[in-house]
Amino acid sequence: MMQLTARQRLLMTFTFFSMFFGAGNLIFPPFVGAQAGAATPAAATGFIVSAVGLPILGVLAVTFAGGFDRLAGRVSPRFAALMGLAIILTIGPCFAIPRTATTSFEMMVTPFVADAGSSAGRTLAQLAYSLTFFALAFVFAQHPERLSKVLGRFMGPILLALIAVLFVACLVHGVGTPAAPSGDYAVNQTARGFLDGYQTMDLLAALYFGIVISANVRAQGVADEAQVRRETAFAGLGTGVLLVVVYGVLSYVGVVSGAFARIDPRTDTGATVLTNLTSSLFGHVGTAFLGVVFVIACLNVCTGLICTCATYFHERFPIVAGRAVSYRTWQAVFTVFSFNVSNAGLSAIIKVSVPVLAALYPIAIVLVLLSLAHRAFGARFGRVYGWTVLLVAISSFATCVASLAVVFGGSVPWLETVLALLPLQRYQLGWVAPAAIGVAIGVVDSLLRGSRPRA
Repeated sequence: MMQLTARQRLLMTFTFFSMFFGAGNLIFPPFVGAQAGAATPAAATGFIVSAVGLPILGVLAVTFAGGFDRLAGRVSPRFAALMGLAIILTIGPCFAIPRTATTSFEMMVTPFVADAGSSAGRTLAQLAYSLTFFALAFVFAQHPERLSKVLGRFMGPILLALIAVLFVACLVHGVGTPAAPSGDYAVNQTARGFLDGYQTMDLLAALYFGIVISANVRAQGVADEAQVRRETAFAGLGTGVLLVVVYGVLSYVGVVSGAFARIDPRTDTGATVLTNLTSSLFGHVGTAFLGVVFVIACLNVCTGLICTCATYFHERFPIVAGRAVSYRTWQAVFTVFSFNVSNAGLSAIIKVSVPVLAALYPIAIVLVLLSLAHRAFGARFGRVYGWTVLLVAISSFATCVASLAVVFGGSVPWLETVLALLPLQRYQLGWVAPAAIGVAIGVVDSLLRGSRPRA
């Protein structure tokens, strides 16, 4: 039985890392370090547990379940189809893909055109930038099974090298006396870090990135599906190690930045932290350097997302209205759609994305946790999946509705009152109690009905 060599496994790891590591992954850890200051080790630990631990557990859960459809199918086939479609559209053309172009534009181009030129000129610059950005992503995503040749061999290592340069510059500069914890990190730094890591939403992407990695493993000559799953799991674990190291480095970068340029947690972001640091260390060259880092990170993620979405739709919808639709056609559809969204009305979509993601993420978490305990628990009490997901979905979608009302300038007082009764709701963990109740009901229901074990 053929297996990958150490060099090939490293290549798969770099590919996986490049697909995960985008603008949000660059912004959050420095923001944690800048706010937590002297308490950064505790805050970074909480962040890493949720921002790395959950996604990698998701990769392992999906890989050994035989794919997301089989995992979610333990609830029901219809749920698997609807949840899969919701995740793909969320991490794809509706939110994540357009944001890669917009965010990298803000970091690479805006600092150099903000003060020079009219609003129309800026709009034209963004249009030109987005066109170039998506054209490159389209070219790179032509062959998803060869993605390792682009991301694994070149883009991933280049991104890591640029982050290393930034880290070395911070080491040379020195941190001096770390700032005192401030903002959300004034107290309970570990818990706050965990919640901010939760907001990266990488778990949703992890549930489907395995599609592309598996295709790349097969392209290396591995034919046995059990070995393909093992190699995908190895790549996931390697990616986890890389993410832990990089998040630790970027948290330290945030501490250095916060030591000589304090931020306002209410208005500033991780991008502000990085901009302050690079401009102080390198001047205008630093601003350009940071822009290059963002462009590479965003282009990597955009390419991986286009591959993932196009592969999913090609496998799920190979025929539409009686006509065969190729992978290349779906790829073009997602690229063009994302290009249009990135240049029109994206700010409103971003505001909407937070509550939508908050509705999907708890469901993904409980699916992964149940899958990891499947042999010892879930397989014996098959109805646990349905009850747990049902109750978590009710609470998380109710939270989504309440949040969307606020986004659009309204409110649903009675719903907010009911949600406030849930333990941990103020920490965005109101779904935990319904999950526990769902597990209990599922166990009792399985015993009463004598449900058969699930595969």
